[in-house]
Amino acid sequence: MRERQQLDDGINGVKALEQDLADNVELIALGEQEDDNAVIEEAEDALRGLNDRVAKLQLQSLLSGEADGNDTYLEINSGAGGTESQDWAAMLLRMYRRWAEQHGFKVEVLEYHDGEEAGIKSATLLIKGENAYGWLKTESGVHRLVRISPYDSNARRHTSFSSAWVYPVVDDSIEIDVNEGDCRIDTYRASGAGGQHVNTTDSAVRITHQPTGIVVQCQSERSQHKNRATAWSMLKARLYELELKKREEAANAEQASKTDIGWGHQIRSYVLQPYQLVKDLRTGVESTSPGDVLDGDLDKFMEAALAQRVFGGEPAVVEDVE
Repeated sequence: MRERQQLDDGINGVKALEQDLADNVELIALGEQEDDNAVIEEAEDALRGLNDRVAKLQLQSLLSGEADGNDTYLEINSGAGGTESQDWAAMLLRMYRRWAEQHGFKVEVLEYHDGEEAGIKSATLLIKGENAYGWLKTESGVHRLVRISPYDSNARRHTSFSSAWVYPVVDDSIEIDVNEGDCRIDTYRASGAGGQHVNTTDSAVRITHQPTGIVVQCQSERSQHKNRATAWSMLKARLYELELKKREEAANAEQASKTDIGWGHQIRSYVLQPYQLVKDLRTGVESTSPGDVLDGDLDKFMEAALAQRVFGGEPAVVEDVE
């Protein structure tokens, strides 16, 4: 029913646009016949107003992938560089949490490992909301930060790297078969906040899928059984994301080269010193307000990356009637 409603909304939206376009073009023709400039100007204003509606429909078309409507997992991992990259990973985590909260999404922390001095080594979020995966799916990759280090007594400029990995929550309509014999299951004591029970029992669960090398872990619950169930769900989601990626590569090798996920593949650069600039290295989209971006202002970067994936570039817009 949800899929049907989405299709109905899309079709009806296009039909309404076509009707409004035809009506206003006809009004302009009648205004010219009657030499009525007021009617012509009103119809032209209405045509210009169609731009916003077209843009919204184009955005909906970008979020029409097989799993785009699903909830999503988001993993953040710090790169080499110790405290610098761990602090940067914590900044990325905050950025995505702020973005999700601004869009009304629910955020749950499934796994969290503190850094040695500051920041985090890794963290996993579950983000729940309509089209959560569709919005975030192009954020997978390496993020680069250039700034004057607050941890350097000589105030030198440092470059830090952290990675984001996004994969969809697998719902009941998608069947993923996992051979338990291919998996190694480890239990360990959770780290970070959580109380005496969490930190003194082996409640955290790590599952390693040996054929692919995929590792998932969960420590959000006190119960090992609940963490084990969540970890299995995360593993199925990762395997499903891997299958989606294989399909994309098979369908379009050139496009796959743009969206390949690897530790050495940078997707975005955040420069705080000596100048202020955030630049997406895939689409060329820039912002001279990195503070706003780090506070969750990510929509224009996501929209451009989605357009590039779907259309191979920016989506077209209706030109002004002049």
